[in-house]
Amino acid sequence: MLDINLIRKNPEIVKQSQKKRGISEQEVDKVLKLDKEWRELKEEVDNLRNKRNKVSEQINQAKKQKKPINNLIEEARKIPQLLAEKEKQESEKKQARDNILKDIPNIIDKSVPVGDASKNKVIKTYGKPKKTKSKTGFKPKDHADILETLDLLDTKKASEVAGSRFYYLKGDLVKLNFAIINFALDFLRNKKFILVQPPYMLRREVLGGAIPLSDFEDVIYKIQDEDLYLIGTAEHALNAYYSNEIIDIKNLPIRLAGVSPCFRKEAGAHGKDTKGIFRVHQFEKVEQFVFCNPKDSWKEFDLILNNTISMFKLLGIPFRTIVLASGDTGRVPAKTIDVEGWFPSQNAYRELASCSNCLDYQARRSNTRYQDKNEIKFLYTLNNTAIATERMIACIVDNFQQKDGSIKIPKALWKYTGFKEIKANKAKKK
Repeated sequence: MLDINLIRKNPEIVKQSQKKRGISEQEVDKVLKLDKEWRELKEEVDNLRNKRNKVSEQINQAKKQKKPINNLIEEARKIPQLLAEKEKQESEKKQARDNILKDIPNIIDKSVPVGDASKNKVIKTYGKPKKTKSKTGFKPKDHADILETLDLLDTKKASEVAGSRFYYLKGDLVKLNFAIINFALDFLRNKKFILVQPPYMLRREVLGGAIPLSDFEDVIYKIQDEDLYLIGTAEHALNAYYSNEIIDIKNLPIRLAGVSPCFRKEAGAHGKDTKGIFRVHQFEKVEQFVFCNPKDSWKEFDLILNNTISMFKLLGIPFRTIVLASGDTGRVPAKTIDVEGWFPSQNAYRELASCSNCLDYQARRSNTRYQDKNEIKFLYTLNNTAIATERMIACIVDNFQQKDGSIKIPKALWKYTGFKEIKANKAKKK
């Protein structure tokens, strides 16, 4: 959520950011109008309270002096009813203002390219993308075809018992999944991140501290008849850990590595993404989350981005970093850099991780602050995927499949899997 004082004093900054995002600027004017009306009502309420106190004092003085008090009592009787009406109007006006304010996106950083997704800019490419067809005529297959042939993945049965875009992982693929998780956790633990396994459900109010719910209602799962939602990422639960608390500046930055399953409806996905485990309703992810002093946020941004880059290098997959354009940036971040892995079977890079600086946007929503001497201020939050395991499995299979149908395991994972390859002789006979 943006600071209301920013909109009061510099509405053009917010409007310009809205324009960059391709969003109407009218919401800013609505907030200003409601805020003006709220402040007028607040002044009326304050005046009525002062009047109530003044009349009460006048009655006390009149009693002591044995003067008539009937007129004063009549005046005092009218004030509470009028005050209650004005307080109700004031509260409703503030609620209306804040409802719109909470939906206004973060201010786009000046370094972000302006435009839609076509303006996303490649920053750097790592590794050499494998060709879609080798000189020997070997054409890489889609990860789903390979894994189902090896009897390591079953989406057909999963769709029968749970619906489309669910899955059964089997055999060595289960080991590979947990190997990726343990690899990421060890990496971040060695970087002094605090490992956290958070709640997998959050109350609506708490979830709203991380994201504008109006934008996410269609992609999150609600527990029927409960004020609980399944988390779409550990980020939301990690963000809530210090909600309504004040952290001593000496304890910043706080760097967390959360591991959890993630649940998303992924409404609207289509094409190849509905096949296999690249875009599914349930997956595991290791997430980096940082609470920091505002002056250190871009240094922390580089740190968590470099962590992901280092992990991807160790896994040996070709990948690239791209900065998202203003129209393709989510409502919460001021800037996002995606990390995209190369998929030879698709002859394309696909998103595997996303690194965002959210400034004080989430901290204001969650009332997370820090104390600097005698001042209480909102801190900054950042998040970045360390590894989303199902997508990483898909990328590893796509890049390390062999002509004979086997799959090589990246060396960095050997100590976690206990094997160096998934052999082709485990394939089902067709």
